[in-house]
Amino acid sequence: MTTAVDETAQPPAPAAGERPPRSRSGAGRRRVLAQWLFVAPAVLYMLMYFSFPLVRNVVMSFQSYTPATYFTGEAPFTGLDNWRAVLSDELFAASLWHTLLFTLGSLAGQFVLGMALALFFQRRFPLSGLMRSLLLLPWLIPMVVAGTLWRRVLDQETGVLNGALQGLQLTDSAIPWLSSPDFALLSVILVNIWIGIPFNMVILYGGLQEIPREIREAAVLDGAGFFRRFFSVTLPMLKPVVTVVLVLGFMSTVKILDLILALTNGGPAHATETLGTHTYQLSFLQLDFGQGAVVGNILILVSMVFAVIYLRANREGVTR
Repeated sequence: MTTAVDETAQPPAPAAGERPPRSRSGAGRRRVLAQWLFVAPAVLYMLMYFSFPLVRNVVMSFQSYTPATYFTGEAPFTGLDNWRAVLSDELFAASLWHTLLFTLGSLAGQFVLGMALALFFQRRFPLSGLMRSLLLLPWLIPMVVAGTLWRRVLDQETGVLNGALQGLQLTDSAIPWLSSPDFALLSVILVNIWIGIPFNMVILYGGLQEIPREIREAAVLDGAGFFRRFFSVTLPMLKPVVTVVLVLGFMSTVKILDLILALTNGGPAHATETLGTHTYQLSFLQLDFGQGAVVGNILILVSMVFAVIYLRANREGVTR
């Protein structure tokens, strides 16, 4: 026996005082609208203070932009002339090479010494917390202050370092740390390593604390030595943290300007000229804003590539 179903039947009316059910599509639209309203201030901020200057810098790289432009408002379109002039300049090639050496040397030194200190402070001992706090001082000092301080320390005639080396009879004559093309870039790299060690130490130390003690104890019981435990247990488990540290270190190191200006001003003989200082020289000393924008765009492009790497590494670290 079948029962007939009345297809025209309406759903039961809500009881007295009860609100009618809201449509799911309307609630979904309101939720999406609320999400966009929360994001809107950040989007507007990015468009005003990041996107507009970035687009303006790209446009400027294709124009003849000089100080006269600020008075006449004329910036003739020059096509790829600025790009050809910059890319064919030997100083640009030298600054690109110096940027690569400076960045890789700084990252390697900061990471190795920061990891060594993080492993050292993993063992608790008296005053370890105080020592960790004191080691943060180089990272907290402004770059210009650190550069001025180290310029006094590395001075060839009156520097403390040369005085100590000669007093210990480790060298017969004063070493031109900042005034010789053979030593200037190395000296700048060493100073930047000194500044970046605390950042690496703090982040890596936090990552080491997340490794379960049971895993390390099991490796010890299996007879693994220090280096075997480090390369087979510690380093693989620190991979997400190491990736973030290296990418953030790259993004902050590749664009350093104030430290180099305070130490050597890009000299001697352009021995410490990097992409950052080359942009500064073209834009604010030679007043060729078009060619300065070209070098700035190249620097931004390099930073954006590693920013994407950082975001992907950070996303993988969160999902694990």
